[in-house]
Amino acid sequence: MIQDYSILIGGAAGQGSRKAGLIIAKLFSNFGYRIFIYDDYQSLIRGGHNFSHIRASAKKILSHRRKIDFLLALDKNTLEKHRNDLDKKGIVVDLPIKTITKKAGGMPIMENTALIAGFAKMMGIDWETLEKVLKKEFKKLQSLNLKVAKAAFEKTSNLFKLKKLNQKVLPLVTGNQALALGAVKAGLDFYFAYPMTPATGILHYLAAHQEDFNLGVAQLENEIGLVNAAIGAAYSGARAMVGTSGGGFALMVEALSLAAQSETPLVVVESQRPGPATGVPTYTAQGDLLFALTAGHGDIVRFVIAPGDAEEAFFWSGKILNLAWQYQTPSILLIDKEISESTFSFNETVLAEVQYEKPLIWDKNGQYQRYQDTKNGISPLAFPGQKGIITKATGYEHDEFGLTVEEEKKVKKMQDKRLRKFKEMEKAVEELPAVKVYGNKNAKKAIVAWGSTKGPAKEAAEKLGIKMIQPVILQPFPEKQFKKALKGVEKLVLVETNALGQLGKILAGFGFQVNTKILKYNGRPFLPEEIEEGLKHG
Repeated sequence: MIQDYSILIGGAAGQGSRKAGLIIAKLFSNFGYRIFIYDDYQSLIRGGHNFSHIRASAKKILSHRRKIDFLLALDKNTLEKHRNDLDKKGIVVDLPIKTITKKAGGMPIMENTALIAGFAKMMGIDWETLEKVLKKEFKKLQSLNLKVAKAAFEKTSNLFKLKKLNQKVLPLVTGNQALALGAVKAGLDFYFAYPMTPATGILHYLAAHQEDFNLGVAQLENEIGLVNAAIGAAYSGARAMVGTSGGGFALMVEALSLAAQSETPLVVVESQRPGPATGVPTYTAQGDLLFALTAGHGDIVRFVIAPGDAEEAFFWSGKILNLAWQYQTPSILLIDKEISESTFSFNETVLAEVQYEKPLIWDKNGQYQRYQDTKNGISPLAFPGQKGIITKATGYEHDEFGLTVEEEKKVKKMQDKRLRKFKEMEKAVEELPAVKVYGNKNAKKAIVAWGSTKGPAKEAAEKLGIKMIQPVILQPFPEKQFKKALKGVEKLVLVETNALGQLGKILAGFGFQVNTKILKYNGRPFLPEEIEEGLKHG
């Protein structure tokens, strides 16, 4: 019995292929299947070619695969582009959706509803399940959509019997939604953003739910304005986060140094897309790693964390917000389009793993020193408006009270203070699950991958019986954990979606050498089959 299905639905922008793909995924999810949806779209409002590649499996999956079992086309272009992607036993779902929709009195946009309903009938999904999902998805013109769906359902023959799995039905979320929820769980007070694909979904989601979550959401005029607003919010005691992509992050770099010098907690979500410059704005890449690690002038203490799926995005979004406040430092959550906009089955057990963690707050004893020179470099926090204290924040080098200094001993003293925090951060990282290992843990051959490449790399490693190593925290680098993960490994293969093997450069700096590289940089994510082929030939 097949328990791993691959379905592609496509059409022009404006035909609703993405919505249709999500509904199909929810139908399979209602039968206990684990879901991954890869959405491919051009930077167009109308026309072009968009498609959703839905994978439904009995086990957790984090990637789509090369061949498809069912091809659903809303236009002829989709048939022409993807017919060769069909598996040997693959099927083109060919239904007279235009005729069905028109006879039912529906609008042209409802052809996707007809296609969904016909496919559901073909797969043996009952009308009650289909109706239930459609009612949830279509709040507007609901009765008309149901009428079109019913007509298509009745005119289609049942060819298969989709097995209902004895597994809990899990919610479906995008990486952006999971990330937003993790930050909220850790006490997010304010989110600032300027719309920039692929991070825009965070802004849309939080703006739609800001009253539910009791937080402020602001879209400002540009990335320079929003990052400085976030620094101001944090200075006043509000937990703030900003979201952007590479080009927007480039505009934030000067403010990153301000946050470092003023020891202001700041979280930047950087969702990567291909560059340089505008690059390919609606596609994916991992080309900003070295930029994220080194952005800003001067010696900057920061966390850089790169989750690999929706559950990790939830967990590490909350964790990095807490860490930024505990160590009073700018921090970067590095994701990409593949995580931001893909849809995942989400295991809700991770919800209990994130909560608000209180930072070091001033005990109100003695005269307040914003930059008190402590043993671990972390100064107690106090915020403007508290009686009897003056809270200073400055981008100039300063003494413990925040007053400007230029004398060499005082300058070095405060630099040393901030660097002591980095030593504490290094210790903290080694106590966290900073490196994950999958596959055959005793194998002599291992893949090392980070971020969204985790999914296909893990699947390839498990199929070939080798080890897969995923560093999640990239600064401070978890050197001890990585060394432990490499135990017994004689050949290390680097897998990244960038042209320069950027993680490999970081590893080399710590004395870890990769033997070969499998790199992809055409804006598309890795498929498990591509990594398998690279491993067999490399």
